[in-house]
Amino acid sequence: MKRESRQENRGVLRSEQILRLLQQTGAVVVEELCEQLNVSIATVRRDLQELEDRGLLRRTHGGATAVEPLLYEPFRYDSSFRAQIEKHAGEKRRIAAAAADLIQDSETIALTAGTTTTEVARSIRNRTGITVVTNTVNVAMELSQRKGLTVLVTGGCLRGNWFSLVGPFAIRTMEQMQVDKVFIGVNGIEAEHGLTCHNPDEAAINRAMVKHARQRIAVADHGKLGIVVTHLICPIKDVQLLITDSDASDEAIAPFLAKGIEVQRV
Repeated sequence: MKRESRQENRGVLRSEQILRLLQQTGAVVVEELCEQLNVSIATVRRDLQELEDRGLLRRTHGGATAVEPLLYEPFRYDSSFRAQIEKHAGEKRRIAAAAADLIQDSETIALTAGTTTTEVARSIRNRTGITVVTNTVNVAMELSQRKGLTVLVTGGCLRGNWFSLVGPFAIRTMEQMQVDKVFIGVNGIEAEHGLTCHNPDEAAINRAMVKHARQRIAVADHGKLGIVVTHLICPIKDVQLLITDSDASDEAIAPFLAKGIEVQRV
């Protein structure tokens, strides 16, 4: 039994390494994986097959590629939407990977709308029994490709330009739930004025998610630190952890540390 457990653990570690390489490069080659992981071709091929069966990659001749995000036709040529997706894209992926590492088996997590939280959804891997609660249609669609996850969508009135569901119905859904962790995307986060966004309905549903979560985690690239926009999601005291990128300066994170907020730079 112990030998089988060790083999299973090694398999999980290999899968994690393969997925991280895919996240960084977009494609992997079997022979190169054999060298990096110090295992046989048969083992690598078996790992790739298992990951494909779980919807985490797509096998190719001689390797594998990352699963492409779903395309949403009305926004394929929307320059403003694409600009938000591409802005600080590398930083968002690193933040998302660090956030996903915090998720434990069998937890229920909530994801607010936003490009960084979408990356968190894409980064969830090697976890079992996870339930994801979201008010974001695109996140629900992407996770529908994944086996082993349960996805709950709040319902509500669709804000088409961000794929988000808002309004009283969405809020009532969250009021009936309790989640282990919420990952909060923002347009701005500032130590005195808290977490803010541009839309009042988004602020309201995000606030409901924060209220009904045991642990509240803000995910924000360095460009959003110290920024205040129109609508308050929650005060900074309601957040336990801020995950940002390594370009965030000591001066930028100091006010959050002074408020007792844990800050993780990745």
